Amino acid sequence: MDITIQKRIEQWQNPPFDTTTIHEIKQLVAQNNEKELYERFYTTLEFGTGGLRGIIGAGTNRMNIYTVGMATQGLANYIVHKGNAQKGVVIAYDSRRMSNVFSKEAAAILAGNGIKVYLFTDIMPTPICSFAIRHYNATAGIVITASHNPPEYNGYKVYWEDGGQVVPPQDKEIITEVSKIQDIAQIKKMSFDEAIAHGIISLVGNEVIDIYAQKLLQVQFKSNELSPIHIVYTPLHGTGYRIVPHILKKSGFPNVHIVEKQAIPDGNFPTVKSPNPEEPEALTQAIELAQHINADIVLATDPDADRMGVAFKDDNGQYMLINGNQIGSMLMYYMLLRLQQQNKLPENGFVVKTIVTTDLQQEIAHHFNVTIENVLTGFKWIAKKMKDYEGSHVFIFGGEESYGYLPLDFVRDKDAVSSCYFFAEMTHWLHSHNKTLKDFLYEIYTQFGYYNEKLVSPTLKGVEGIQKIQSIMKHYRSNPPGKLAGTTVTAILDVKQGTLTDVIKGTTTAVDLPASDVLQFTLDNGSKVTMRPSGTEPKIKFYFSSHKKGKDIKQLEEEVTRYNETLAGELLNTIESIIK
Repeated sequence: MDITIQKRIEQWQNPPFDTTTIHEIKQLVAQNNEKELYERFYTTLEFGTGGLRGIIGAGTNRMNIYTVGMATQGLANYIVHKGNAQKGVVIAYDSRRMSNVFSKEAAAILAGNGIKVYLFTDIMPTPICSFAIRHYNATAGIVITASHNPPEYNGYKVYWEDGGQVVPPQDKEIITEVSKIQDIAQIKKMSFDEAIAHGIISLVGNEVIDIYAQKLLQVQFKSNELSPIHIVYTPLHGTGYRIVPHILKKSGFPNVHIVEKQAIPDGNFPTVKSPNPEEPEALTQAIELAQHINADIVLATDPDADRMGVAFKDDNGQYMLINGNQIGSMLMYYMLLRLQQQNKLPENGFVVKTIVTTDLQQEIAHHFNVTIENVLTGFKWIAKKMKDYEGSHVFIFGGEESYGYLPLDFVRDKDAVSSCYFFAEMTHWLHSHNKTLKDFLYEIYTQFGYYNEKLVSPTLKGVEGIQKIQSIMKHYRSNPPGKLAGTTVTAILDVKQGTLTDVIKGTTTAVDLPASDVLQFTLDNGSKVTMRPSGTEPKIKFYFSSHKKGKDIKQLEEEVTRYNETLAGELLNTIESIIK
């Protein structure tokens, strides 16, 4: 094993590391578990543009109080250097293992650097942290979460003063400061209790939730009448467990039925394989309860309540799960329609979507004559566009296909709390017009065409996985396909190179997008195939999007779905031959 790795292993077996950490590493050494030791120490857990994310455990390549501590010290140095220590930092955390511990550690380190801290006393949704940054006029925010990752993961997301996750230039500047922290001896820390006693750490209770709820009430379309609809809700053991039912009931939805076993915050997520509302299995218990009580709608939020999943009845009375593109398109259409009906649709209104989100939303935006912006994958780019347009345009809606939506402008990250509210409100409005959610979705398809999107994301773990992902991207850059599923490739967008190539004309133009490892192929029939390595999981993601217009939606659905399956099948066969 490399001498640098051996040195790191030796360091972590001695003080100043705590006895539990020392024991964990000594046990692996005694077992001669070289593979695990290598994975834990071959690198340091990278503080990337979104912060940290990794498996919980001892080691330089793991999430623990030391890696969290070093990242926080780097962030603290940056804030002090900027002269913003007194503006303070908001810290929120989710229900994952060690989230509470990591949040207190971060708070104590910020306090040790003379930085004011606003720390939530209970687990709190990510969007409420974004809201609180703006409410307190803080300089930054930290959320301890790994979103919907498996139980062994945790993470550390950094936000800036606008309430959005850090973007250039702050992200790179913070990374530079974090990279300077090479030793835990560089960490300055104050006793947590002492920092509270001196007022450097302020504990935040329900007051921020109440202010958020009041602001949400002001942008609702629904009047204060009680709704007859029945809602089943599951927080999937996460942070939505109190706030979502509270806001729904406060807004006139008395019939909220919670999946009790999943309403208990628990970082082990004992009732699901994965706490991800994108996964059908995660909604099994919610759908069973919905069938039992004949609910109108099923809503689910992930552990940090920034993503929302939805199910509702089809024509046969069975509950159908819809995907993030469908949820986002329904919400966007509903909000634009209701604004138009009330003569409140702003002339300078705008919506934002990511480049892998359905182009159906482009059609909807054009129909209502509002500006639509396409940004890179990651909600921070939607938040950045909101910041860029502040004062000149009115934000209406932002969304991404991975189940993240923002239907209001006083939060700057995806918000499952307000999304749950507006989806419930839409259900109520349709119910009052004797329509179902299925009717509404298919009305959108009839008007704009049937769109089908498919995501395939193979997991490729460890060092070997990283190498395989790199070779896939390299292959498609150097050998772009002329055809996919028998259809000619007409354009290639390479975000890393900042180019858009018109294959037919043989011309290349520059694109105004930040560099990112993304390739997108547009086909002759308007279909798109996009590929990118995940920034948060050991996966490479392939997005397939196809559409067709016509009156027979059922037939279109079959044709377009079958075509997307063919596209995906062909591409995956090629991938297997590349990484063999």
